Amino acid sequence: MKPVSVLGGLALLLLAACDTPPEGTTPENIAEYELAVASIGCELVGESDYLPVEFQAGLTREQSTAITSYMLSTGKAERLSEGGVKLTTGACA
Repeated sequence: MKPVSVLGGLALLLLAACDTPPEGTTPENIAEYELAVASIGCELVGESDYLPVEFQAGLTREQSTAITSYMLSTGKAERLSEGGVKLTTGACA
């Protein structure tokens, strides 16, 4: 019975790690990112989308791309067939 509880604990730990913001960002950065992306129509396709999001949220390019990857990995964004990503959470849901 002990291996099951260890595996259960490991699974819980891995799930918690998925909700950890990317290195160099905070939950507040993610919230600001979500608001900024919603303000431009919920899609990030090119430079003209990333720049206003970064400006509004006070993020660097590295932070915005890390958060975009995080959103994709947690199912809060999806890849667009023509390129780019679309948020599927918050105001963009």
